[in-house]
Formats: sequence, structure tokens, C-alpha cells
Amino acid sequence: MKILIAAAEAVPFSSSGGLGDVVGSLPAAIKGCMTKNDEIRVVLPLHKSTKEKFWDKMTFIKKTEVSLAWRKQYCGIYELKHNNVSYYFIDNEYYFKRQELYGNYDDAERYAFFCKAVLEFMRETDYYPNLLHANDWHTALSVVYLKCIYNRYPEYQNIKALYTIHNVDYQGIYDFSIVGDVFDLAGCDRKILEYDGKINLTKAAIVCADKVSTVSERYSRELLYEYFSKSLYHIIQRYSFKMCGIVNGIDTDYYNPAKDSAVFKKYDAKNANGKKDCKKNFQQEYGLEVKENKPVVAVISRLASHKGMDLIKCVFNEMVSEDIQFVLLGKGEAEYEAFFRNEMYKNRPNVRIILDYDKELSKKIYSASDIFLMPSKSEPCGLAQMIASRYGAVPLVREVGGLADTIKPYDPMDEETNGFSFKNYNAHDMLNTLKFALSVYRRQDEWKKLVKTCMNKDFSWDRSAKKYIALYKEIIGE
Repeated sequence: MKILIAAAEAVPFSSSGGLGDVVGSLPAAIKGCMTKNDEIRVVLPLHKSTKEKFWDKMTFIKKTEVSLAWRKQYCGIYELKHNNVSYYFIDNEYYFKRQELYGNYDDAERYAFFCKAVLEFMRETDYYPNLLHANDWHTALSVVYLKCIYNRYPEYQNIKALYTIHNVDYQGIYDFSIVGDVFDLAGCDRKILEYDGKINLTKAAIVCADKVSTVSERYSRELLYEYFSKSLYHIIQRYSFKMCGIVNGIDTDYYNPAKDSAVFKKYDAKNANGKKDCKKNFQQEYGLEVKENKPVVAVISRLASHKGMDLIKCVFNEMVSEDIQFVLLGKGEAEYEAFFRNEMYKNRPNVRIILDYDKELSKKIYSASDIFLMPSKSEPCGLAQMIASRYGAVPLVREVGGLADTIKPYDPMDEETNGFSFKNYNAHDMLNTLKFALSVYRRQDEWKKLVKTCMNKDFSWDRSAKKYIALYKEIIGE
């Protein structure tokens, strides 16, 4: 079995969120479960940030040209081994020498080029996989190109395609005026590409893929409802026979407080005393009152409406009056940045707002926190609640998507319970659940037991990797 994973980002090379974490750790987990005759490779854009950090470690494979409509663009192919997996990088500075991974005016052209390059990569390296595993809208066109253009060549005809939706909010929607000039799909059946009068790349990938997966079992079921599937409701309903869900895992070596050099003092579930030092040092460094028994409630999130920021805004004053310390790390939509910036300027001694994205700082916050708040309106899977658990910060989540799949609401009689949760998207339901969590926190013997359960919870990729291998085999007919 030969697998090729295509994605726009992967830790440690480039990342803007959960997609990068998944593609940085899942392939190694799959490789560890494969037989010696199986092979898995990953192909990524060679982003500016990747080149700056890893250029001297890469091996040049070859250069070629990629045709995209009337263009013929340079394409360099480089390789780097990471966690025993071969990662390949598509080099073109015109498209990928940018400060940001996304958000450029020409993203449609940039990722159309990348998707074409993925198919050409197979030819240039003589690596024709049994299955192409494409992730999110940035690679949706690789599935479309495979099934609509490259299937005319014999070497591509037996390649199956799996398309994974990491977040249906981002679909790749464009005007039909660029179908030929940018996407090189003038001859493609309009019915494949069109949705609601426009090109919808996610819709096209769903139609063309042999199977469609999501990043948690619950999310795959939620997408069958209009509330969660946004404008794609009718398409997902029509192709529901293709849908399945496999919950994400995390890299338990990278997120390991017993080995993590980013935290103030290392600790583990057997001896979590180091967590007290992490809390104390964080309080000192960020100007919080140094009090061991004052609970730290943390939010590490993109500041977006679907992340539940409206709930936090609604009851913020009531929350911070609960004798807690509140720490937020994140950036995003202007409305929420402005709100939290205003709260920061109020100079509250027990509130710290850090409008930034900093992976090393996030690990310090996880290690210093007692409760991790994640009140999402929708959450395909979520990784932060699993990372928080790893560091002994007890998750408080809304029962939605992967949050419901990974966090079992608190019950002192249940040894598997590993957090707190609330059902309705309601600010006071969230606040009341926080108050309940704080009441448990005050019973320290009970709380320490809960923290130990959280830290011991297996959120590794092992189980999910085996499910992916079973899915791959199902799709290719092994």
C-alpha cells in the first residue's frame, strides 16, 4: 500500500492551527502501524517560513515545470525526513515566498498551482500511490485534477482519493470567471464545480473523492444537519454514503510536560508537583498575584465567533469576579481583539490578555492553568482540549463535535470522567458549569484525582492511525 498525503501545512515546518498539527504527527503514527512493504509520503508547499528554518536540512530532488492554463511555472522538489516519514516540498517563490500561509489575493492561483504540482510530483518521482489523501480546500483541486484530467493517463487511473474536511467553514469559494484562466478547468463538467452559482472547491472534492472523512465521529454526523454544514448541507446529504469520521490525536512526545523545555518545571501524572512551580513562575512573569490556590482559567484560541468568544464576552465580568485568574492567548477577528484589548487596558490584577499566536508560550499557559475553557459554537475536533489535558489543565467544553467525543463530563463516580461540559450555546450555561468546576477545584483531593485522570488519558494517534489504515484499505479494496 502506497499513500500520498497532500496538505498546505505541517508542524514543525509551517502551521497556522490544527491542520498543521495533524499533518505533522498523523503520518508518523500511520507509518508506525504499517507493514514494512507499505509506504507513506507527504507533500507540502515550500513556504517562506519553512525555507528559513529547514533549507539547509533539505535534499534537492529535481526541478520541473507545472502547466496551469497558459502558465508554465518552475517547480522545485525537495525532501526532508521527519519522524521516519519522507516530507516533500514544492518550491516556487512566486507563490510561496509570503509572510502568511493564507489570506493573499491570489490564494486561488497559489493552491491551484500546488494541487497541479502534487499530480506532477507523482510523475517526476515515479511515486504513484494507491491513494491520494487530500486535506481541506487548499488541496481539494488535487482530487478534482486527478479525477477530471489525469485519469486519462494509465498510471493515474487506479489512484483512489480520500478528502478530509478539517473545518467546513473554509470551502474555497470563487467566481466562475477564473475557472479556465486560473484553475485550468475550462473543460471540466460544470456540475462538478458549481454550487450556489459559484465554484466551490470543497463541494467539487466531495463529488470527486472516493471517500470523505472528517476529524471526529460526531462532526461527521453533525455535518448532516444544516446548522453545522453551512451552505453545503444539500451536497453532504446527497453524498452522505461517502462520509465517515476519525477523531484526531496529538503528538504526545511533543506535548509532554515531563520532557518539555518550554515549561518552567517538568512534571508528569505520577508527580505533578512541578505544575505548582509552573503556575507560580507564570504568575510572577506575567504580573499576576502569586497565589497557589487561586484557580487559573485559560483560553488559547483563534478569536472567532465559532470558537465561542461571544459567550465569554457576554459574561466576562461575572467570570472574572469568581475569584479566578483569567489568561487569554490568541488573535483573530477585529471585534474580539478590540474587546479583549479594552479589558487588558482596564489593568485588572487577575486578568492577562495576550493578543498573539505563540506556540511556546501556549505550552507555558497550559502548564500553569487549572481549567482550560473551550466553549465552541462548532468544533470539528479540537486539539487544544487534548493538549490541555496532557498538561493537567482540566478542560471545560461545550458538547459539540470532537469536544463531545474526547471530553467526558464530570461525574465523581466515573473513573473515566476527564472534564466539564455544557450542552446549549448559552453564556450562563457556560458560567454555571465554570462555577461547578470551581466548586470541585476547592475540594483539592477530588481535583487532584481529576487532574491525574486527565493527564493519563490516551490522546495519542495510535488508535486513530489504525482506523486510517483500515479506511485506506477499504477505499483501495485491500
